[in-house]
Amino acid sequence: MEAFLISAGVVAFAELGDKTQLLAILLAARFRAPLPIVLGILGATALNHTLAAVLGLYIGDWLGENLRWILAASFLAMGIWTLIPDRLSSEPKLLDRFGPFAATLIAFFLIEIGDKTQLATMALAARFHSVFVVTAGTTLGMMIADVPAVYLGDVVATRIPLRMMRIVAAVIFLLLALAAVLDFGRKFLFA
Repeated sequence: MEAFLISAGVVAFAELGDKTQLLAILLAARFRAPLPIVLGILGATALNHTLAAVLGLYIGDWLGENLRWILAASFLAMGIWTLIPDRLSSEPKLLDRFGPFAATLIAFFLIEIGDKTQLATMALAARFHSVFVVTAGTTLGMMIADVPAVYLGDVVATRIPLRMMRIVAAVIFLLLALAAVLDFGRKFLFA
């Protein structure tokens, strides 16, 4: 349960103000069809984060004891990255070719590649050794952040203090980095 709750919380906060949340607002304004957009976000996130969690699990096994330091460094980097606001540079071109579900599914999957929430999913899967639980948690976290953006759009973007949410997400990532270091120290000193 710990892995699920941490995964959901970390990604929910990290997603606030992220480019995928901005994409959700753009898609909602463009198509005015919230349910297909929400389902597209769910499908794209579940697929993307499952692949990320599987990769994170294998990388974690391959790295062995070095994993703790790499996790600490990656959580630290994600904490710093979270403080930098994202901007959506342009409207994806595929919006003209597909309906709301397909456009959302494809755009979200592609824009999530290399995103901090995908990297967080990899790191969390390596840390907790669970593809299913971490993927379920990170997918829920994405939905917690993006569904209100789809339904409330600009209201969410202007009413939620994104700077404060980015700071909270950064603190969570920094605490995860500290936990990784302390876990390593505990195992190293008391083994």
